[in-house]
Amino acid sequence: MTKAAELAKMGEVLTNSQIGGRRNIVINGAMICSQRATSATGLGSGTTGYVALDRFRLEKADSPTARYTMTQDSNAPTGFNNSMKVAVTTADTSVGADVHQYIDQFIEAQNLQQLAYGTSSAERITLSFYVKCSTAQTFALDLVNEDNSRYFNTTYTVSSADTWERKIITFPADTASGFNNDTGRGLRVRWTLVAGSNFTDGSVSTAWSGTQHIATNHANTWVGATGRTWQLTGVQLEVGSQATPFEHRSFGEELALCQRYYQQIVGVSDQTMIGSGRANGTSTAEVAVPLAVSLRASPTMSSLAFTMFGTAGAGAGATATPTVRKFTPEGAVLHLAFAGSGLTNGRTAVVATSSASTLTINSEL
Repeated sequence: MTKAAELAKMGEVLTNSQIGGRRNIVINGAMICSQRATSATGLGSGTTGYVALDRFRLEKADSPTARYTMTQDSNAPTGFNNSMKVAVTTADTSVGADVHQYIDQFIEAQNLQQLAYGTSSAERITLSFYVKCSTAQTFALDLVNEDNSRYFNTTYTVSSADTWERKIITFPADTASGFNNDTGRGLRVRWTLVAGSNFTDGSVSTAWSGTQHIATNHANTWVGATGRTWQLTGVQLEVGSQATPFEHRSFGEELALCQRYYQQIVGVSDQTMIGSGRANGTSTAEVAVPLAVSLRASPTMSSLAFTMFGTAGAGAGATATPTVRKFTPEGAVLHLAFAGSGLTNGRTAVVATSSASTLTINSEL
Protein backbone atom coordinates (compact mmCIF):
# COMPACT_ATOMS: atom_id res chain seq x y z
CA MET A 1 0.00 0.00 0.00
CA THR A 2 1.38 3.44 -0.95
CA LYS A 3 1.83 6.19 1.64
CA ALA A 4 -1.07 8.11 0.10
CA ALA A 5 -3.33 5.07 0.39
CA GLU A 6 -2.30 4.56 4.01
CA LEU A 7 -3.12 8.19 4.84
CA ALA A 8 -6.46 7.90 3.04
CA LYS A 9 -7.32 4.79 5.02
CA MET A 10 -6.33 6.47 8.27
CA GLY A 11 -8.51 9.44 7.34
CA GLU A 12 -11.45 7.13 6.76
CA VAL A 13 -11.00 5.51 10.16
CA LEU A 14 -10.78 8.90 11.86
CA THR A 15 -13.82 10.18 9.98
CA ASN A 16 -15.79 7.18 11.13
CA SER A 17 -14.85 7.90 14.77
CA GLN A 18 -13.27 4.48 15.22
CA ILE A 19 -10.30 5.58 17.29
CA GLY A 20 -11.01 6.22 20.95
CA GLY A 21 -14.30 6.52 22.73
CA ARG A 22 -17.16 4.05 22.92
CA ARG A 23 -17.19 2.13 19.64
CA ASN A 24 -19.20 -1.04 20.19
CA ILE A 25 -22.95 -0.55 19.77
CA VAL A 26 -23.68 -4.13 20.86
CA ILE A 27 -24.03 -4.85 24.59
CA ASN A 28 -22.40 -7.87 26.26
CA GLY A 29 -20.53 -8.84 23.10
CA ALA A 30 -17.89 -10.69 25.14
CA MET A 31 -20.63 -12.77 26.82
CA ILE A 32 -19.47 -11.86 30.33
CA CYS A 33 -22.90 -11.07 31.83
CA SER A 34 -25.43 -13.80 32.46
CA GLN A 35 -27.78 -12.53 35.18
CA ARG A 36 -30.60 -15.03 34.69
CA ALA A 37 -28.54 -18.22 34.55
CA THR A 38 -25.28 -19.56 33.22
CA SER A 39 -27.12 -22.42 31.51
CA ALA A 40 -30.60 -23.23 30.24
CA THR A 41 -32.00 -26.51 28.91
CA GLY A 42 -34.94 -27.69 26.84
CA LEU A 43 -34.78 -24.68 24.52
CA GLY A 44 -36.20 -24.45 21.03
CA SER A 45 -39.97 -24.20 20.84
CA GLY A 46 -41.90 -23.73 24.08
CA THR A 47 -38.89 -22.23 25.87
CA THR A 48 -37.39 -19.26 24.05
CA GLY A 49 -36.50 -15.63 24.73
CA TYR A 50 -33.89 -14.27 27.13
CA VAL A 51 -32.84 -17.39 29.01
CA ALA A 52 -29.13 -17.04 29.82
CA LEU A 53 -26.66 -14.55 28.29
CA ASP A 54 -27.81 -10.96 28.77
CA ARG A 55 -29.15 -9.09 25.72
CA PHE A 56 -29.05 -12.18 23.47
CA ARG A 57 -32.32 -14.02 22.77
CA LEU A 58 -33.01 -17.46 21.39
CA GLU A 59 -36.21 -17.23 19.32
CA LYS A 60 -38.17 -19.30 16.82
CA ALA A 61 -40.91 -19.30 14.22
CA ASP A 62 -43.46 -22.10 13.82
CA SER A 63 -42.94 -25.34 15.82
CA PRO A 64 -39.37 -26.54 15.31
CA THR A 65 -38.14 -30.01 16.20
CA ALA A 66 -34.61 -29.10 17.28
CA ARG A 67 -33.91 -28.54 20.96
CA TYR A 68 -30.86 -27.01 22.61
CA THR A 69 -29.00 -26.12 25.73
CA MET A 70 -27.45 -22.67 26.04
CA THR A 71 -24.50 -22.04 28.32
CA GLN A 72 -22.05 -19.32 29.22
CA ASP A 73 -19.00 -21.33 28.25
CA SER A 74 -15.36 -20.82 29.25
CA ASN A 75 -14.10 -21.93 25.85
CA ALA A 76 -13.26 -18.79 23.88
CA PRO A 77 -10.64 -17.36 21.51
CA THR A 78 -7.49 -15.71 22.82
CA GLY A 79 -8.32 -12.50 24.68
CA PHE A 80 -11.78 -13.64 25.77
CA ASN A 81 -12.94 -15.66 28.76
CA ASN A 82 -16.48 -16.51 27.73
CA SER A 83 -18.66 -17.47 24.82
CA MET A 84 -22.29 -18.36 24.23
CA LYS A 85 -22.53 -22.07 23.49
CA VAL A 86 -25.64 -23.57 21.88
CA ALA A 87 -25.65 -27.38 21.84
CA VAL A 88 -28.12 -29.59 19.96
CA THR A 89 -29.96 -32.01 22.27
CA THR A 90 -32.69 -33.01 19.80
CA ALA A 91 -31.67 -33.08 16.14
CA ASP A 92 -33.77 -32.01 13.17
CA THR A 93 -33.01 -33.89 9.95
CA SER A 94 -36.05 -32.62 8.05
CA VAL A 95 -36.59 -28.93 8.74
CA GLY A 96 -40.16 -27.75 8.15
CA ALA A 97 -40.73 -24.99 5.59
CA ASP A 98 -41.96 -22.46 8.19
CA VAL A 99 -39.37 -23.27 10.86
CA HIS A 100 -36.87 -20.62 11.90
CA GLN A 101 -34.60 -20.65 14.97
CA TYR A 102 -32.16 -17.86 15.65
CA ILE A 103 -30.15 -15.76 18.10
CA ASP A 104 -30.70 -12.01 18.04
CA GLN A 105 -30.02 -8.74 19.83
CA PHE A 106 -32.20 -5.62 19.66
CA ILE A 107 -30.44 -2.26 19.84
CA GLU A 108 -32.32 0.65 21.37
CA ALA A 109 -33.29 3.16 18.70
CA GLN A 110 -31.90 6.25 20.43
CA ASN A 111 -28.48 4.57 20.53
CA LEU A 112 -28.33 4.49 16.72
CA GLN A 113 -28.60 8.18 15.88
CA GLN A 114 -24.89 8.41 15.03
CA LEU A 115 -25.54 6.20 11.99
CA ALA A 116 -27.51 9.07 10.38
CA TYR A 117 -29.69 6.55 8.54
CA GLY A 118 -32.38 8.13 6.43
CA THR A 119 -30.11 11.01 5.43
CA SER A 120 -27.51 11.63 2.74
CA SER A 121 -24.86 11.40 5.48
CA ALA A 122 -25.75 7.82 6.44
CA GLU A 123 -22.78 5.74 7.59
CA ARG A 124 -21.67 2.25 6.71
CA ILE A 125 -21.51 -0.12 9.68
CA THR A 126 -19.29 -3.13 10.34
CA LEU A 127 -20.18 -6.22 12.34
CA SER A 128 -17.39 -8.47 13.59
CA PHE A 129 -17.61 -11.57 15.77
CA TYR A 130 -15.91 -14.85 16.61
CA VAL A 131 -17.77 -18.05 15.82
CA LYS A 132 -16.99 -21.72 16.38
CA CYS A 133 -19.13 -24.58 15.07
CA SER A 134 -18.71 -28.33 15.19
CA THR A 135 -19.74 -28.47 11.53
CA ALA A 136 -18.40 -26.38 8.65
CA GLN A 137 -21.28 -24.76 6.79
CA THR A 138 -22.76 -21.48 5.56
CA PHE A 139 -24.97 -19.57 8.01
CA ALA A 140 -27.37 -16.70 7.34
CA LEU A 141 -27.23 -13.39 9.19
CA ASP A 142 -29.48 -10.37 8.76
CA LEU A 143 -30.12 -6.86 10.03
CA VAL A 144 -33.61 -5.41 10.49
CA ASN A 145 -34.56 -1.76 10.88
CA GLU A 146 -37.46 -2.34 13.28
CA ASP A 147 -38.76 1.23 13.01
CA ASN A 148 -39.22 1.27 9.24
CA SER A 149 -39.24 -2.39 8.13
CA ARG A 150 -35.99 -2.23 6.20
CA TYR A 151 -33.85 -5.34 5.73
CA PHE A 152 -30.38 -6.53 4.79
CA ASN A 153 -29.52 -10.24 4.65
CA THR A 154 -26.15 -11.84 4.10
CA THR A 155 -24.15 -14.97 5.01
CA TYR A 156 -20.93 -16.05 6.65
CA THR A 157 -19.17 -19.40 6.31
CA VAL A 158 -17.58 -21.52 9.02
CA SER A 159 -14.62 -22.90 7.11
CA SER A 160 -13.21 -25.34 9.65
CA ALA A 161 -15.10 -27.37 12.23
CA ASP A 162 -14.31 -26.78 15.92
CA THR A 163 -12.09 -23.79 15.18
CA TRP A 164 -12.57 -20.20 16.31
CA GLU A 165 -12.89 -17.91 13.28
CA ARG A 166 -13.38 -14.16 13.18
CA LYS A 167 -15.99 -12.92 10.72
CA ILE A 168 -16.18 -9.32 9.48
CA ILE A 169 -19.18 -8.03 7.52
CA THR A 170 -19.60 -4.43 6.35
CA PHE A 171 -23.11 -3.21 5.59
CA PRO A 172 -23.89 -0.30 3.27
CA ALA A 173 -25.49 2.88 4.54
CA ASP A 174 -29.25 3.25 4.25
CA THR A 175 -30.13 6.76 3.10
CA ALA A 176 -33.83 5.94 2.75
CA SER A 177 -34.98 5.21 6.32
CA GLY A 178 -33.66 6.08 9.75
CA PHE A 179 -34.40 5.17 13.36
CA ASN A 180 -36.76 6.84 15.79
CA ASN A 181 -35.06 8.76 18.57
CA ASP A 182 -36.77 6.77 21.32
CA THR A 183 -36.37 3.86 23.73
CA GLY A 184 -37.97 1.28 21.45
CA ARG A 185 -36.51 -1.37 19.18
CA GLY A 186 -34.25 0.16 16.55
CA LEU A 187 -31.94 -2.35 14.91
CA ARG A 188 -32.10 -6.15 15.19
CA VAL A 189 -28.95 -8.22 14.56
CA ARG A 190 -29.94 -11.84 13.91
CA TRP A 191 -27.84 -15.00 13.59
CA THR A 192 -29.90 -17.78 11.98
CA LEU A 193 -29.39 -21.28 13.38
CA VAL A 194 -32.06 -23.22 11.46
CA ALA A 195 -34.19 -22.07 8.52
CA GLY A 196 -36.89 -23.80 6.48
CA SER A 197 -37.43 -23.31 2.77
CA ASN A 198 -39.83 -20.38 3.26
CA PHE A 199 -36.95 -18.41 4.78
CA THR A 200 -34.16 -19.40 2.41
CA ASP A 201 -35.57 -18.04 -0.86
CA GLY A 202 -34.57 -14.83 -2.62
CA SER A 203 -31.04 -13.53 -2.90
CA VAL A 204 -28.37 -12.10 -0.63
CA SER A 205 -28.76 -8.33 -0.26
CA THR A 206 -26.59 -5.77 -1.96
CA ALA A 207 -28.53 -2.81 -0.54
CA TRP A 208 -31.11 -2.14 2.17
CA SER A 209 -34.61 -2.98 1.00
CA GLY A 210 -38.24 -3.05 2.06
CA THR A 211 -38.39 -6.70 0.97
CA GLN A 212 -37.42 -9.21 3.63
CA HIS A 213 -35.26 -12.23 2.79
CA ILE A 214 -34.08 -13.63 6.11
CA ALA A 215 -31.91 -16.66 5.51
CA THR A 216 -30.99 -16.96 1.85
CA ASN A 217 -28.31 -19.66 1.26
CA HIS A 218 -28.45 -20.89 4.86
CA ALA A 219 -27.53 -24.56 5.38
CA ASN A 220 -28.99 -26.74 8.15
CA THR A 221 -26.11 -29.22 8.40
CA TRP A 222 -25.12 -28.68 12.03
CA VAL A 223 -28.58 -29.27 13.50
CA GLY A 224 -28.78 -32.75 11.99
CA ALA A 225 -27.19 -34.61 14.92
CA THR A 226 -27.25 -34.32 18.70
CA GLY A 227 -24.16 -33.03 20.44
CA ARG A 228 -23.27 -30.53 17.76
CA THR A 229 -22.43 -27.03 18.94
CA TRP A 230 -22.36 -23.40 17.79
CA GLN A 231 -20.52 -20.74 19.78
CA LEU A 232 -20.38 -16.94 19.60
CA THR A 233 -18.34 -14.20 21.26
CA GLY A 234 -16.48 -10.95 20.53
CA VAL A 235 -19.52 -9.39 18.88
CA GLN A 236 -18.90 -5.80 17.84
CA LEU A 237 -20.99 -3.44 15.71
CA GLU A 238 -19.37 -0.12 14.89
CA VAL A 239 -19.63 2.84 12.59
CA GLY A 240 -17.53 2.70 9.44
CA SER A 241 -16.15 0.15 7.05
CA GLN A 242 -13.20 -0.99 9.18
CA ALA A 243 -13.39 -3.62 11.92
CA THR A 244 -11.30 -2.42 14.85
CA PRO A 245 -10.06 -4.59 17.74
CA PHE A 246 -12.82 -5.64 20.11
CA GLU A 247 -13.67 -2.98 22.69
CA HIS A 248 -13.37 -4.72 26.05
CA ARG A 249 -15.41 -3.01 28.75
CA SER A 250 -15.07 -3.78 32.44
CA PHE A 251 -17.56 -6.23 33.97
CA GLY A 252 -19.10 -3.37 35.97
CA GLU A 253 -19.66 -1.26 32.85
CA GLU A 254 -21.12 -4.14 30.88
CA LEU A 255 -23.39 -5.22 33.73
CA ALA A 256 -24.76 -1.69 34.12
CA LEU A 257 -25.56 -1.57 30.39
CA CYS A 258 -27.39 -4.90 30.70
CA GLN A 259 -29.29 -3.79 33.80
CA ARG A 260 -31.01 -1.03 31.86
CA TYR A 261 -33.03 -3.90 30.34
CA TYR A 262 -33.08 -6.50 33.09
CA GLN A 263 -32.09 -6.67 36.73
CA GLN A 264 -32.99 -8.82 39.69
CA ILE A 265 -32.97 -8.89 43.46
CA VAL A 266 -31.91 -12.31 44.64
CA GLY A 267 -33.20 -13.46 48.00
CA VAL A 268 -30.30 -15.56 49.22
CA SER A 269 -32.26 -16.34 52.40
CA ASP A 270 -35.44 -15.23 54.11
CA GLN A 271 -35.69 -11.52 54.97
CA THR A 272 -33.51 -10.18 52.18
CA MET A 273 -34.69 -6.56 52.07
CA ILE A 274 -36.65 -5.48 48.99
CA GLY A 275 -37.76 -1.96 49.94
CA SER A 276 -39.46 0.27 52.47
CA GLY A 277 -42.38 2.69 52.34
CA ARG A 278 -45.81 2.92 53.92
CA ALA A 279 -49.01 0.97 54.32
CA ASN A 280 -51.87 1.99 52.05
CA GLY A 281 -54.75 0.62 54.07
CA THR A 282 -54.32 -2.64 55.97
CA SER A 283 -53.48 -4.96 53.09
CA THR A 284 -51.06 -3.13 50.75
CA ALA A 285 -47.49 -2.04 51.30
CA GLU A 286 -46.26 0.58 48.84
CA VAL A 287 -42.48 0.62 48.90
CA ALA A 288 -39.61 2.26 47.04
CA VAL A 289 -37.26 -0.34 45.57
CA PRO A 290 -33.74 0.92 44.76
CA LEU A 291 -32.52 -0.05 41.28
CA ALA A 292 -29.00 -0.76 40.13
CA VAL A 293 -29.48 1.65 37.19
CA SER A 294 -32.41 3.46 35.58
CA LEU A 295 -34.59 1.18 33.47
CA ARG A 296 -35.38 1.60 29.79
CA ALA A 297 -39.15 1.46 30.37
CA SER A 298 -41.71 0.48 33.00
CA PRO A 299 -40.94 -3.17 33.74
CA THR A 300 -42.83 -6.40 34.13
CA MET A 301 -42.33 -8.11 37.47
CA SER A 302 -42.07 -11.72 38.58
CA SER A 303 -43.92 -13.43 41.40
CA LEU A 304 -42.10 -13.31 44.73
CA ALA A 305 -42.46 -14.97 48.12
CA PHE A 306 -42.34 -12.05 50.59
CA THR A 307 -43.28 -10.86 54.06
CA MET A 308 -44.59 -7.40 54.92
CA PHE A 309 -43.66 -5.77 58.22
CA GLY A 310 -45.34 -2.73 59.79
CA THR A 311 -44.56 -0.49 62.78
CA ALA A 312 -47.79 -1.53 64.46
CA GLY A 313 -47.54 -5.28 64.22
CA ALA A 314 -46.11 -7.52 61.53
CA GLY A 315 -47.91 -7.94 58.24
CA ALA A 316 -48.60 -11.28 56.62
CA GLY A 317 -46.52 -13.31 54.20
CA ALA A 318 -47.63 -13.92 50.61
CA THR A 319 -46.49 -15.10 47.22
CA ALA A 320 -47.62 -12.69 44.53
CA THR A 321 -46.53 -10.41 41.70
CA PRO A 322 -46.05 -6.81 42.86
CA THR A 323 -47.73 -3.99 40.96
CA VAL A 324 -45.75 -1.12 39.47
CA ARG A 325 -47.26 2.02 41.03
CA LYS A 326 -44.80 4.57 39.68
CA PHE A 327 -42.00 4.42 37.14
CA THR A 328 -39.71 7.36 36.43
CA PRO A 329 -37.40 6.85 33.42
CA GLU A 330 -34.69 9.08 34.88
CA GLY A 331 -34.91 7.59 38.37
CA ALA A 332 -33.14 4.63 39.91
CA VAL A 333 -36.07 3.87 42.19
CA LEU A 334 -39.13 1.78 41.38
CA HIS A 335 -42.32 2.16 43.40
CA LEU A 336 -44.10 -1.16 43.91
CA ALA A 337 -47.23 -2.29 45.73
CA PHE A 338 -47.29 -5.63 47.55
CA ALA A 339 -50.64 -7.13 48.57
CA GLY A 340 -51.01 -8.90 51.92
CA SER A 341 -52.68 -8.15 55.24
CA GLY A 342 -52.10 -7.08 58.83
CA LEU A 343 -50.78 -3.56 58.27
CA THR A 344 -51.86 -0.23 59.75
CA ASN A 345 -52.79 2.48 57.27
CA GLY A 346 -50.22 5.25 56.94
CA ARG A 347 -47.59 3.53 59.05
CA THR A 348 -44.13 2.52 57.88
CA ALA A 349 -44.04 -0.75 55.96
CA VAL A 350 -41.11 -2.91 54.90
CA VAL A 351 -41.04 -5.79 52.41
CA ALA A 352 -38.51 -8.64 52.57
CA THR A 353 -38.22 -12.04 50.94
CA SER A 354 -39.66 -14.95 52.90
CA SER A 355 -37.58 -17.55 51.08
CA ALA A 356 -34.61 -17.78 48.73
CA SER A 357 -36.68 -16.43 45.84
CA THR A 358 -35.78 -13.83 43.22
CA LEU A 359 -37.60 -10.69 42.14
CA THR A 360 -36.98 -10.11 38.42
CA ILE A 361 -37.41 -6.65 36.91
CA ASN A 362 -37.75 -6.94 33.15
CA SER A 363 -37.56 -3.97 30.78
CA GLU A 364 -36.24 -5.82 27.72
CA LEU A 365 -36.77 -4.63 24.17
